[in-house]
Amino acid sequence: MKLYITRHGQTEWNSEGRLQGQQNSALTELGKKQAIWLGNKLIDEHIDIIISSSSERAINTAKLIRGDRDIEIITTDNLKELHMGKWQGMLFKDIKEIYADDFQVYTSTPHLFKPEYGESIKDIYNRASSEIEAIIKTHSDKNVLIVTHGITLKAIIAYFENKKIEDFWSGPRMESTCLNILEVDGENRNFTLQGDISHWVEEN
Repeated sequence: MKLYITRHGQTEWNSEGRLQGQQNSALTELGKKQAIWLGNKLIDEHIDIIISSSSERAINTAKLIRGDRDIEIITTDNLKELHMGKWQGMLFKDIKEIYADDFQVYTSTPHLFKPEYGESIKDIYNRASSEIEAIIKTHSDKNVLIVTHGITLKAIIAYFENKKIEDFWSGPRMESTCLNILEVDGENRNFTLQGDISHWVEEN
């Protein structure tokens, strides 16, 4: 079994430096292209099913990656992004200024981070890992494409690499439509690829 795990394409709020969390903004033209590029990269891979976050930006990314192929897309709230409470919809530069202390906790000591009206890093770690285990159990004989979000993806990686929450941000940054491949053989689960963006095309 292989899990092909990716993040959605670039969105309007990404390009503005605005935090989305569980709110949503549309894919940019670049974001749409990034999804198509990944679809082209995976064109020769056998994918049985696509499981996507229920957020619109993830679903639209999944559809573009799928292209003309006849692959079912299933959506789930459990793969949505971290709920960031009051920060959702704010510019990062404003968050850093208005909530300087909390932002420092978020970036430097993620195990202590708990936004008001939102989720902690531990919350998303538990939510994402439980969903991935359910996917592995339900689709054990299939190759699955999973479309999710940056922090959710980091939680999935942290889970399979047995990272402490303190080390949550270590490892490669999860760029838009980056490709991660997890190979599952019984109880053995190993990443053979992380954070790959080699499918991105330079445009002049």
